[in-house]
Amino acid sequence: MEPVTHFLSGAILSRAGFNRKTAYATLAMTLAAEMPDIDVFWSIRGPLAGFQHHRGITHTFLGAPFEALVVTAVMWGIHTLRKKKPEQLPKWHLLWLFSMLAIFLHILLDFTNNYGVRPLFPFDPHWHAWSIVFIVDPFLLLVLIGGLVLPAIFGLTDREISNRRVVFRGQGLAITSLVLICLYYGWRSTEQAHALNLVRQSGVGGAPAQRLAAEPYPFSPFHWHAIVETADYYQTADVSTWTNIVDTSDANDRIPKPPLTPAVAAAKQSWLGRVYLNWSQFPVTRDAGRELPPDYAEDPNAPQILTRVDFEDLRFAYPAIPGGNEGRPPLGASAYVAPDGQIEAMYMGDKAQK
Repeated sequence: MEPVTHFLSGAILSRAGFNRKTAYATLAMTLAAEMPDIDVFWSIRGPLAGFQHHRGITHTFLGAPFEALVVTAVMWGIHTLRKKKPEQLPKWHLLWLFSMLAIFLHILLDFTNNYGVRPLFPFDPHWHAWSIVFIVDPFLLLVLIGGLVLPAIFGLTDREISNRRVVFRGQGLAITSLVLICLYYGWRSTEQAHALNLVRQSGVGGAPAQRLAAEPYPFSPFHWHAIVETADYYQTADVSTWTNIVDTSDANDRIPKPPLTPAVAAAKQSWLGRVYLNWSQFPVTRDAGRELPPDYAEDPNAPQILTRVDFEDLRFAYPAIPGGNEGRPPLGASAYVAPDGQIEAMYMGDKAQK
């Protein structure tokens, strides 16, 4: 999920009762809930390096205890700077444990969208994705914000009519928010199963299906993007579980599996190819023909004959957000291959890996 959802989920989890157990619990759990995304700093080494390590060791059960220790150390630094009295010392072991729970929550939330996680990495490099919510979900944001803002509003009202000060406010609403989110996930999961059943019954694709998937839209749990893989092609469809309609066209929604040209074979063996195909669930790797990378156009020493090979994952090749699929496909990549099979350039989207 995006960072705002992670920060808010950590704060809500703390307000559910953990903040009553030790000082700094809310701050620690809020920071810890976003801590796994510290892997964004891998992007300093280039977009492909960032892609390779995103949701890697920091999003695993192995890494969580160490990340929680870092968060606890930060809390110790803040506490030291504030020069608190000894009798107000936080319970450090609880801060570490609560931080680890918030990190586990981060991994769980990332598992629910269609990008996926690999929680057992490096022992098991396989990606796992529930694919029931989009990376940005308006309902989740609304519930999380409401669970944090409403107690503050009620607190202002209480202070207007009484002098009573409540130290820990909002536990009930925080628990309610978490319950609503669990129910929402259950609803989404049920609708996804319904969408998959509709696709099976409709016989979309014609040929025997090897795999099926239903990818989420952000604004409606009744709207799904279906992918059917057969031996020779992919068939996509727009599915409404509200009307029980599967909308597809053999002419427009059928994607043949591209042939394995020498350039495609070389690109698949490259650094980009290995990383991308390890992550991708429904990959399409195309020989796009001869083309020079944008930054080679004015370089007289650069090779003049290159073949562009495009990588795309069909899980993201649909207009989940209006206007969001213009230009290169979301999370697409390209490798530029010389006639001898040498990889001359690699791009994630429009960004070159130097």
